[in-house]
Amino acid sequence: MTENERILNAEAPALSKAARVKYFNIVIESGKGATVTDADGKTYIDLLASASATNTGHSHPHVVKAVQDQAAKLLQYTPAYFANDPAAKLAPRLAALAPISGPTALGWGNSGSDANDAIIKFARAYTGRPYIVSFTGAYHGSTYGSLSLSSVSLNMSRKIGPLLPDIIKVPYPDPWKRLSGEPEAAFVNRMFDAFKLPFETYLPAEEVAAILIEPIQGDGGIVKAPAAFMHQVYDFAKANSILFAVDEVNQGMGRTGKWWSIQHFDLEPDLMSVGKSLASGLPLSAVIGRREIMNSLDSPANAYTTAGNPVTAAAAMATIDVIEDEHLLARSIRLGKKAAAFFEDEKQKFSFIADVRMYGLDGGIDIVDSVTGKPDSEATAKLVYRVFELGAIMIFLKTNVLRFQPPLVITDEQLQAAFKILDQAFSELAADKLSLPSNVDEIGW
Repeated sequence: MTENERILNAEAPALSKAARVKYFNIVIESGKGATVTDADGKTYIDLLASASATNTGHSHPHVVKAVQDQAAKLLQYTPAYFANDPAAKLAPRLAALAPISGPTALGWGNSGSDANDAIIKFARAYTGRPYIVSFTGAYHGSTYGSLSLSSVSLNMSRKIGPLLPDIIKVPYPDPWKRLSGEPEAAFVNRMFDAFKLPFETYLPAEEVAAILIEPIQGDGGIVKAPAAFMHQVYDFAKANSILFAVDEVNQGMGRTGKWWSIQHFDLEPDLMSVGKSLASGLPLSAVIGRREIMNSLDSPANAYTTAGNPVTAAAAMATIDVIEDEHLLARSIRLGKKAAAFFEDEKQKFSFIADVRMYGLDGGIDIVDSVTGKPDSEATAKLVYRVFELGAIMIFLKTNVLRFQPPLVITDEQLQAAFKILDQAFSELAADKLSLPSNVDEIGW
């Protein structure tokens, strides 16, 4: 029995099956930069970055030192009652990075989930309105509020209702909804008509507090909304005094070559959620918004015992240092162009590769049946498992979308090595050489 198997077998009886999406039987032992090593000592190139939570890479020395230094001073004293120095310094620095003009303020959380819950709370408090509009394909988290906003898996609503009331979902303009030969302008207008339908039939706009959107959906398949659609939604929100809120948990902190994905659209949100890579994967999140909105609630409406913890705040300060000092925004753009070129070349070689979407080091690659053009979940599962066998970690979304989100510190050499692995896996799939081991359960979402 391998060490991976021994640890997993010991864990299995005590872990709820609802707590982990199954992919590979691996125990992560350590990580450095863009690689991780398992309990058996095998090292992998990480093309997932802990679900885009380690944009600065694994165990970055500057982040590690900040954590160690702070841990030696103070591990925790609840920020719900008293300030701590790292969080007090981080708050104005992070608020200043927000793409919101005018005075801003923030509230701390422990995860992207509760940051999105906070958007609901502050939006309702500020506007005095009940309804929140979100989009199909969205993943906003697993707390009841954020889960109610989400629409990416039936297992996020199956057997756990009733969910939070007054949440209305409208279609996200993802490429799978675009008709064959349909011009983008016609597609945008058709999707905006679908967006407006609830407002024209049963949802009074004057009773809607906020519209929450991922400008680039993460778990929905790494999909960027058309700019024209985003502007139409934004203008509609402003015309009806509805708050425009964005979820930057997955796509923020430099992932797409900008600090925030909303900056690709030249729009300013009223509220935004941040998490995941904020503290290089340590549990810290924030809701940031215009100051008058953020002051519409009194404590303890959004206070948590450990939110704004001094160690995680120190990690976040160091994370921002790394992104700035190592120019990771520019690096994401430069390496993202290399990745886009690689996948486009592979698309020309292999008919099962359909749409390729790359926004910095942030990509979604659709795998389809070569004959029918329809999503091929089996082929996708075979691919990611073979990539794993060859020494890289990659998962898929929506049953057939390869998720490409390596740490932004990945080296050129590591990226080329990953491309070699992927090309081999693609070639073996084309030659019908791939299969899933008989002892592997169904994997993925």
